Amino acid sequence: MGEEREDPQKLKRIAAAAYDYENDPRWADYWSNILIPPHMASRSDVVDHFKSKFYQRYIDPDLVVEAMSTSTPSQPAKPSASSSNSSSAANDRARARNAGSTTRSSGASAAAGSNTTSLRWDRQTIQFSVNAWVFIVAVLAIFPLVPQSLSNRAYRLSFMGTACSSLYSLYALYGRPRAWNLQAMQVYFQSIIATKDFIYFIYCLTFVTSHLCLKFALIPILCRALEHIAKFLRRNFSRSTLYRRYLEDPCVWVESNSTTLSILSSHAEIGLGLLLILSLFSWQRNIIQTFMYWQLLKLMYHAPVTAGYHQSVWAKIGRTVNPLVQRYAPFLNAPVSAIQRWWFR
Repeated sequence: MGEEREDPQKLKRIAAAAYDYENDPRWADYWSNILIPPHMASRSDVVDHFKSKFYQRYIDPDLVVEAMSTSTPSQPAKPSASSSNSSSAANDRARARNAGSTTRSSGASAAAGSNTTSLRWDRQTIQFSVNAWVFIVAVLAIFPLVPQSLSNRAYRLSFMGTACSSLYSLYALYGRPRAWNLQAMQVYFQSIIATKDFIYFIYCLTFVTSHLCLKFALIPILCRALEHIAKFLRRNFSRSTLYRRYLEDPCVWVESNSTTLSILSSHAEIGLGLLLILSLFSWQRNIIQTFMYWQLLKLMYHAPVTAGYHQSVWAKIGRTVNPLVQRYAPFLNAPVSAIQRWWFR
C-alpha cells in the first residue's frame, strides 16, 4: 500500500490505459467530435491524451489528466510574408462569414446548456439522496447496539439502495437497449458489463437475495456511498458555513484517500469470497451464491475499473500462499493450476 500512497493516480492510469476503447460505442462518438488538425490526430500521444480524458469523463472522474504538450515533433518551414498576408485575409473573411451564424446560435446554445445543467443537477441530487440514505442505513446495520431484527433489515435495505443507485446511474449514462432482441441486448450488456455501476449492481443482488448475513459485505457499500456523498457536498455546499465548520475536513479526507478506499474495498471483496468458500462447510452453505460471487470476482479482476486494485491484492496473496503450497502441499499444484487457467481465461 505504500506505492499507492506515493502515487495515488498510478492504478487509475493503468486502468485507463487498459480500457477497451474500441468496443465502447461512446469512444467513437467522442473521438469524432474532437476538432484537431489531421497531422495531430495521427499522433499516438494525442490519441492517448484524449483517451484519458474520455476515461475521466465516462468511467472514473477521479482520474487526473495532465495537460497535453503543444510542441510537435517537426516544425514547418517559416512562411513568406506574402503567404502570411493572404492567409490572414482569408481568416478575416471566414470570421466575417461565421459571425452571423455564431450570433444566431448563441441564444439556443445557452438555453440548451442551462437545460443540461439543471438535468445534471437533478441526477446528482438523486444520487446524493440515495447514497446518503444507504450510508445511514448501513451504519445502523453494523452498529452493535441496534436490535438484531432492525440490524438485519437495515443490512438488506443497504444493498437494495445501492442496487437502485447503480441501476439509475446505468440508465442515466447508457439509457435503454436500442431494441429488445438478443443482438441489441448483447451489444448493450457488452457496453456496461465492465462498468463499476454494473459490478456493484450484481454485487448487491448476490447478497440481498441470500439468507447469509455477512456484515463484512457492507464495507464496499460504505466506501462507495462515502465517495458519492463527499463529491456532492464539496461541489454544491463549499460556501455553506455548516459545511466549512463540520464537513469540509472529512470530505477532503475522503476525496484525497479515494485510492485507499478502493484498496480497502478490494480487500473486503476478496475476503468475502474466501468466507463464502468456508461457509460451504457449514449448514448455511449456498453453492449457487458462492459460484456467482466468484464469477463476479473474476469480472472484477479483469474489468479495467477494478483490475488494478484486485490484481494487486491477488499478487500479495500469491506471494504468500504459493511458497507454502510448494513446501507443504505440493499435491495441490495440479488443482491450483486448473483454477488459474479458469481464472485467467
